[in-house]
Amino acid sequence: MYLVNDERLSKMKNILLTRQNDLRIFMDNVYSSHNLSAIVRSSDAVNVGKLYFRHQEQVRLNDNITMGAHKWIFSEYVQEVEELYKKLDDYQIVVTVLGDDSLDFRDVDYTKPTLIVLGNEVEGVSKDTLKHSTHKVKIPMYGMSESLNVSVAGAVLLYEAQRQRISKGMYNKTTLSSEKIQKTLK
Repeated sequence: MYLVNDERLSKMKNILLTRQNDLRIFMDNVYSSHNLSAIVRSSDAVNVGKLYFRHQEQVRLNDNITMGAHKWIFSEYVQEVEELYKKLDDYQIVVTVLGDDSLDFRDVDYTKPTLIVLGNEVEGVSKDTLKHSTHKVKIPMYGMSESLNVSVAGAVLLYEAQRQRISKGMYNKTTLSSEKIQKTLK
């Protein structure tokens, strides 16, 4: 028995049935509560499989920004970055980096198992992460600014991943086990 009405239960099931389990986000020392919360909300909007985060200080989510999205995203705090990359060794690691050797973010195939890594607001991704990166990407900028805010950049990458996955019909396939779906609905 569920404690929600049938319409709400149907929406919850649909979210889990379309969850992109092999599209994940890692916030590598993102320290702003606003940015962290906005990335959580964008991750939920695209229905990513899991969100990983680590930060040096205590950072709290802002409920006014997440609008409840944090309740629906599977998340995990990362203590040891090396362990995360071992666990996801079959994933491509896409990092945002301003550099001459960085690709246009649209030149990556996000239909493969993908971990998108967003670095902190000042220093970017950590050196630990850079050595594991499969693709370094940047978002082309034509104005005076060199980069977007980390939460905006994350949303841009996520929506490109979503676009590619929709065009391949990936949101029409269930990637979570029926056990995981049932456990989450309880």
